[in-house]
Amino acid sequence: MIGAGKDAPGAGRVVRLAEQGRAPVRFRLDGADCAAMEGDTVLTAVLASVPALRRSEFGPEGRAGFCLMGACQDCWVWQEVGPRLRACSTPIAEGMKLLTEAPGDWT
Repeated sequence: MIGAGKDAPGAGRVVRLAEQGRAPVRFRLDGADCAAMEGDTVLTAVLASVPALRRSEFGPEGRAGFCLMGACQDCWVWQEVGPRLRACSTPIAEGMKLLTEAPGDWT
């Protein structure tokens, strides 16, 4: 899980400097409550909360997206219910429940 220990929500890779005029959006990441801003992509929302989007399939390293335009497929995340999504091109929505690892029944 990405959101545990030193990777807990609030220890993100992205730091917001100043925000004005955008409503907050609440979502859950690996069971932890997180906050984003209206208009953020899932990638921005997650990286503002934790240092990595997901773990690499080939080792313990964290991944944070690569191309940032939906072509490379490095930013896939899963929803608790529903299809997986590309974090770099999907807007965050109120109440989303996201997972950084595939659920046990995902094939």
